[in-house]
Amino acid sequence: MPKKISNKRWMNGHQVSHSNIKTKKRWNVNLQTKRIFDVETGRWVRVRISTSDLRTLNKKSLSQFLRDQAK
Repeated sequence: MPKKISNKRWMNGHQVSHSNIKTKKRWNVNLQTKRIFDVETGRWVRVRISTSDLRTLNKKSLSQFLRDQAK
């Protein structure tokens, strides 16, 4: 089972039709399952991570990313 490391949640609001009828809508986070190599432990880790966090992870190491998420 992949570990979810992103703290993001869904967004909610209204979907507005052409006749201005509002119905509740929920936008889910774009989560992807990825295998990431942890340099410090030398192991592959399978995670469910959002695409925006994946871009941040490309700039930082996995352990540094997890430390910043904990703050």
